[in-house]
Amino acid sequence: MIKSEIFRQYDIRGVVGEQLTNESYYLIGKGFGSMLREKGLQSIVIGGDARHSTREFMDAFIKGALETGCDITDIGRVATPLLYFAIWKLKQDGGVMITASHNPAQYNGCKLNLGLNSVYAEALQELLQRIQREQFSSGSGRLIHNDTITAEYLAYIEKDIHLERPVKVIVDAGNGMGGIYLPEILRRKGCEVIEMYCEPDGDFPNHHPDPTVAKNMTDLARAVVAAGYELGLGLDGDADRIGVVDETGKMLYGDQILNILARDYLQQNPNQTIIADVKCSKNLYDDIKARGGKAIMYKTGHANIKMRMKELDVKFAGEMSGHVFLADRYLGFDDAIYASCRFLEIVAKTPLPVSKYLADQPKMYNTPELHTNCEDSRKFEVVAQVCAELKAEGYDVNDIDGARITFDDGWGLIRASNTTPVLVTRYEATTQARMKEIQKLIETKINKYL
Repeated sequence: MIKSEIFRQYDIRGVVGEQLTNESYYLIGKGFGSMLREKGLQSIVIGGDARHSTREFMDAFIKGALETGCDITDIGRVATPLLYFAIWKLKQDGGVMITASHNPAQYNGCKLNLGLNSVYAEALQELLQRIQREQFSSGSGRLIHNDTITAEYLAYIEKDIHLERPVKVIVDAGNGMGGIYLPEILRRKGCEVIEMYCEPDGDFPNHHPDPTVAKNMTDLARAVVAAGYELGLGLDGDADRIGVVDETGKMLYGDQILNILARDYLQQNPNQTIIADVKCSKNLYDDIKARGGKAIMYKTGHANIKMRMKELDVKFAGEMSGHVFLADRYLGFDDAIYASCRFLEIVAKTPLPVSKYLADQPKMYNTPELHTNCEDSRKFEVVAQVCAELKAEGYDVNDIDGARITFDDGWGLIRASNTTPVLVTRYEATTQARMKEIQKLIETKINKYL
């Protein structure tokens, strides 16, 4: 009827034709519509990305949801941030985005929302159980098509962003959805823009649409240097994650992007709290504190971060993975199009080149995210065993999300990915040799339990 493994921690995702079919989406539509109806809610906005299966899957979801009595507003092919924007602008009870984000072309999925809150974790499992029990509402909803939301979104961001001068920038959208919007906004603000791979294409013919992986940014890096431009901006498949390369072609990690944005945010908003996930550099946390802010380390995951922001009334947060959440002047959800514009505000008013923005920080040696294959059924158990052993040996362990082990001169992290069958590790220290020591310590323990 429906495969349970497609219900992940934050969204629904699987291989088209094998794990996801029109029938899957019809049932998800019936299940989600029924969830809303039982809460006394009725309106859903739906959008989808450029994958070849997306339109068909949207129609199947719509059919199922209409049969529960929900009214559906179809906004067509959009980026994920536009779906979130439409929920807010159109005052919808719920939203669904048909997308597999930065996954390869053979995947699809969907992100579900109640208002601007993600449906995730236990709520997704409850949806699965509802579908398995066939616990559906019945009714006859209305279908509305809206083709104005893109213009409203562009106008909203254009009005908010103020550049002190035009910036020379190259945008690489990875043939995802962001290429429709970001170059247009930047040109309206007077920027000189070169477009790379900005035509949406569900085959992602040029490179994998994930701007946090260095090999996916090599074309952009070369182009920035060749053109003599100030920076390059990369977007993932559904445009909710940002990547940056500086004028020398060097890629900034997600926590470095956050650090630059955080400095500007704290300058405008002194003494505020900023949330970042457990994968971020010590430099980021230290820098926030040094500039009068309060830094909170929290679980990885866009849904986790957004919920924590609301609980604590925090206006700025982000993740190593390139998700940036701004409720300062904006709506609080992860939008790489908007975050890119905020980054360019900094570029436009800062005399230094991007490569020098964090030059005053201590030199740290770190790895990117490293992945070790581990079956979904075992990955959390392995992390728990490593965490317990490190605690028993007296290490300073933060276990809010896996285990982050802190030393005077560095740290190491192990956590289970919530979306793929891997263990995620990352290491950082004041010297290369010390970083490798920390890496060896943790990897030795991982290998004991694999």
